[in-house]
Amino acid sequence: MFDSVYRPGVRDSSRLTRRAVFGLTAAALPLSTATPASATTVIGGERLARGDVQVRGATGLPKKITAHAWLLADCASGEVLASCDAHRRLAPASTLKMLFADTVLKKFDRTERYRVKDSDVSDVPAGSSLVGIKPGITYTVEQLWQGVFLRSGNDAVHVLAHMNGGIAKTVAEMQARAADLQALDTHVVSPDGFDHPGQLSSAYDLTLFARHGLKDADFRGYCGTRTADFPAGGKKTFQIQNTDRLLTGSWGLGVYQGLFGVKNGYTSHAGNTFTGGATRGGRTLLVTVMHPDSGSNAVYEETAALLDWGFGKGSSAQPVGTLVDPLSEGGAGASPSPSAAKGAAGASGTGAAAGAGASGSSPWAFAGAGAGALALLGGGAWAVRRRRRATAAGSGSGDAPVS
Repeated sequence: MFDSVYRPGVRDSSRLTRRAVFGLTAAALPLSTATPASATTVIGGERLARGDVQVRGATGLPKKITAHAWLLADCASGEVLASCDAHRRLAPASTLKMLFADTVLKKFDRTERYRVKDSDVSDVPAGSSLVGIKPGITYTVEQLWQGVFLRSGNDAVHVLAHMNGGIAKTVAEMQARAADLQALDTHVVSPDGFDHPGQLSSAYDLTLFARHGLKDADFRGYCGTRTADFPAGGKKTFQIQNTDRLLTGSWGLGVYQGLFGVKNGYTSHAGNTFTGGATRGGRTLLVTVMHPDSGSNAVYEETAALLDWGFGKGSSAQPVGTLVDPLSEGGAGASPSPSAAKGAAGASGTGAAAGAGASGSSPWAFAGAGAGALALLGGGAWAVRRRRRATAAGSGSGDAPVS
């Protein structure tokens, strides 16, 4: 059971072009370095580094939460009201598109028009969910973003990424943006969130992406749009519907009162992941639920249950952590955890240390030190050269579409 209600088609080619391989491996790391960020740093507070449920000052949390990781936070204050394994690194699926939007959305005016070329969609992974982009048709940037947010179309993501200078450049910029947001659990391999070795994020980071994105009016507008007419060639259009079931009230679920988005995702490897936001009584809450144990509706049902608790009994909860501000907006850098401080001589006390493997220095040092996208892009080229000398990296599972 997929989130997609309408899928114009799924790519049936399993081969990637050389350019696609370069883009998908830019800034990529071996899976062995995907250690919990909490092993070396405290992002948002020490309690968030713990693997069990964290709540303080309130009772009555929903009992049937099967997600491997989740987080509930107040959007305005950034206070984390409750969480479970908030920094656990898991495959994000299409919720990573929130970071893609945080990175690329403001680069193009929504009225700008672009005629799609064959090369813009030739590197879309097999098994991807598609909105139905056709080479030769001219789209507005607004329509492309509707394809990203409503249909989670990887074809729309790849068109925008090529407009941005290519897959590799976009991946590098997304990684740099994640570093600025202090989303240190996140490792970007592809801009669309498709399953690739080492593509990881966390409930904490996904909530950061949503909170940052919602500051932008266009981001808010796209993630809250229920339906839109999409070009089909000539004067023809077809309707696309948002795959967020709590927003549209589909697949046996009702519309959740006050919900305004933000992004869902599914692949056969990642399972279901969802970041949702809702406003009631002047208060806005954000919830991220990753990988529930069963059922395609479970991610929405568990999100709704946590939101209900947050607006009800959770109103008395005392924060167990906080969503940090971006470094570029004056946010304080991460501090070393007590256990890491004992065993890591010369720890910098900044976000640059996050994600360091047990064997050496941090793979995020370029981003944490402010070297930015160009340094990461150079690191991606190095990764490709290294991989050409070793066994080629595998692609996503391809047996179920991203949503």
